[in-house]
Amino acid sequence: MAQVLEFKLPDLGEGLTEAEIVRWLVEVGDVVAIDQPVVEVETAKAMVEVPCPYGGVVTARFGEEGTELPVGAPLLTVAVGATESSSSLGTAAAQAGSRESRNGGAAADGSAAGAGQDSGSGSASGSGSGNVLVGYGTGAPAARRRRIRPQPTALNGTPAAASASASASASGSTAPGPVVAGPLTGSASATAGPVAGAAPATALAGEVDGREGPVAVVSPLVRRLARQHEIDLRRLTGSGPDGLILRADVDAAIRLAGEAAEAESRSADAPARRAVPERTAAGEPAAERVPLRGVRGAVADKLSRSRTEIPDATCWVDADATELMAVRAAMNAATGPSAGPKVSVLALLARICTAALARYPELNSTVDTEAREIVRLPGVHLGFAAQTERGLVVPVVRDAHTRNAESIGAEIARLTELARTGKISPAQLTGGTFTLNNYGVFGVDGSTPIINHPEAAMLGVGRIMPKPWVHQGELAVRQVVQLSLTFDHRVCDGGTAGGFLRYVADCVEQPAVLLRTL
Repeated sequence: MAQVLEFKLPDLGEGLTEAEIVRWLVEVGDVVAIDQPVVEVETAKAMVEVPCPYGGVVTARFGEEGTELPVGAPLLTVAVGATESSSSLGTAAAQAGSRESRNGGAAADGSAAGAGQDSGSGSASGSGSGNVLVGYGTGAPAARRRRIRPQPTALNGTPAAASASASASASGSTAPGPVVAGPLTGSASATAGPVAGAAPATALAGEVDGREGPVAVVSPLVRRLARQHEIDLRRLTGSGPDGLILRADVDAAIRLAGEAAEAESRSADAPARRAVPERTAAGEPAAERVPLRGVRGAVADKLSRSRTEIPDATCWVDADATELMAVRAAMNAATGPSAGPKVSVLALLARICTAALARYPELNSTVDTEAREIVRLPGVHLGFAAQTERGLVVPVVRDAHTRNAESIGAEIARLTELARTGKISPAQLTGGTFTLNNYGVFGVDGSTPIINHPEAAMLGVGRIMPKPWVHQGELAVRQVVQLSLTFDHRVCDGGTAGGFLRYVADCVEQPAVLLRTL
């Protein structure tokens, strides 16, 4: 018999507590393999495809596209072992029926219970996941023991299973066993008699319809009544034996839902309509409200925290980048053994930043406000701002201080492509110690960037464009760029920040200065 397992939204790492369902990759009734992606979610950091650690048939999905779910909330349920056993269900049911006719209902019930335990443990043992997300691992789920419910009693005091067995023997037909194949394949012809072994099959049929999870309901009439009145059986506590949900429980829920709807319509509808009018008094369309969530919400929270906690200051300088552009052109034009991948301006500026941070380590730090300490970090994890369709993201080049310009450029290109396609992971967007912001790609010269909390500084780079410049005592047209440094005034004074920015400008104007650190 299939074992229904619930897959919950795992911890996607980096302190994320919720995710928004962007797109379901499977439908109810689909067969999924272990580690197959089943849903695409958007966190505050990135778009992530979530793999399911179980293999089997999807019996229910929880949440529509656009719904935000907290970590730990149910995503879907999977009938593990359903695909392996579906082909032999008819034979097993016939054998169970013949045994029941020969040996009585009690013996058949014991056989069905034992078979269910064996199949459940067998399927569970082979359903471990090899794809690890935080929150679930590679081990197989623990074996689950099934509780045998008391047999319902007929009106004459005889157990219902025995009555069904006797009637089946008298008519020459076999009693139906627990059928799973019908509901799993969408067939409506699979029915079960009022035998104790039919309870798991009935519960599974309710799980497959896509609206309900595993619930303690035996009667199909109770399920149909709940569906008609849109009652979520998972939220009901049954008053029957072992928490069994009875018709009286559903009737009570229907009454409560009706009373709540009436109260809401009387007290909440009119004020709600007045709070957000569809049109203004002048007849013009009302303002649009856009929820601050996902990437936009994360950016808003982080920038607000930065402005609130960090006493920042900004200094800037114009630099002649003509020599830097000439050096880049010569590097990219090299042929023969010295040829290599193209090096971008951003990669050269990133390499300059790592050299400058080696001279001024105060800016590669963070502030521990609780301990009132400045924490100087040993390595440089360089973040760079990248604009994507989902908004602004800051991928991080790990251990940038150990890389040359070519290596940094290759990593920047790789991370940028992942960010633009929405495949970058949360881990690749966090942990930066210093940020490089090239806003010159938007055609602007200067800016006062907001520090990427909890970092201590950010270098901004404007567009490089021809401007009149005094070069070697004469007026000439040179490639000029504006550099701006926003820094946390708690970690250093203006002299340190000015020295850092001046060193960066010197390397831009005279790239040979970098040879000292190579």
